[in-house]
Amino acid sequence: MRNPYDVLGVSKGASEADIKKAYRKLAKAYHPDRNQDDAKAKDRFAEANSAYEILGDAGKRAQFDRGEIDADGKPRATGFEGFGGFGGGRGGGGGGFDFESAARGRGPTGGGGIGEDIFSHLFGDAFRAAGAGPGGPQRGPVKGEDVAAELSVTLEQVASEEKLRLSLPGGRDVDVVVPKGVVDGQTIRLRGLGNSGGLRGAPGDALLTIRILPHARFTVDGADLRGSVEVALEDAILGGPIRVPTLTGAVEMKIPPMTGSGRTFRLRGKGLPRKDGTRGDLLAVTAVTLPSAEDPALIQFAQARRAAKAG
Repeated sequence: MRNPYDVLGVSKGASEADIKKAYRKLAKAYHPDRNQDDAKAKDRFAEANSAYEILGDAGKRAQFDRGEIDADGKPRATGFEGFGGFGGGRGGGGGGFDFESAARGRGPTGGGGIGEDIFSHLFGDAFRAAGAGPGGPQRGPVKGEDVAAELSVTLEQVASEEKLRLSLPGGRDVDVVVPKGVVDGQTIRLRGLGNSGGLRGAPGDALLTIRILPHARFTVDGADLRGSVEVALEDAILGGPIRVPTLTGAVEMKIPPMTGSGRTFRLRGKGLPRKDGTRGDLLAVTAVTLPSAEDPALIQFAQARRAAKAG
């Protein structure tokens, strides 16, 4: 991979905030979800992830600046001087170590296996992923690890399909839109937002678990909501329009005369969004309330009613 400073377009003396800002800009521009038909964009996205994995970590950044690790985060190979005693390549002295043969998986006399062992020890996975020369074992790029995160949302945020800011493990911030039809405890996959895949490897995914917070007024039943609505005594007796709170604001609902407590009315489309784009309903359960202060007229009416029944 290229120098991570060049990849992110920052100087070696850049601050952590500048590095994070540069990474976010590249990740947003080249994210696979926004460039599904552009293979180069996917490569740029993976490259930016790998660069930020080094420069976004103070310890790894210091190691890179000191030359202890390379642009892929792997320890730099040292100590090649010591191989002089083996006698060099094909023109070396009798019994000398043949690097060309070793790279093809053969020892000085044509035996098998020693070259791959030595080069694998020196270069690690980078050598093994590329294969040990013609006919050697081949492995594709390794995908980065997935990361897990949780997002707590309110029913209002679910109903409005609001865009939310989420901090992923590692300090990366992303904007997330709560998907239609989500239920409490559901895990959704955010592709390409996991750990870097290293050299040419695709990044892993973020596994996001949704937690819907309890609501003071409503309970959830699939895409439907159920909640209590207070009805003044005079409205319950005479009927007419009343105001019913919903997740997106109060609406007017008409009730018939002599509506008692516990009666359920259905407000269509005032529930939660479904996957198909439709919405559930709000089931409003009436709760008839009495005046908070003593009402002489109401007391007189009740007394007259009681006397009439007794007579």
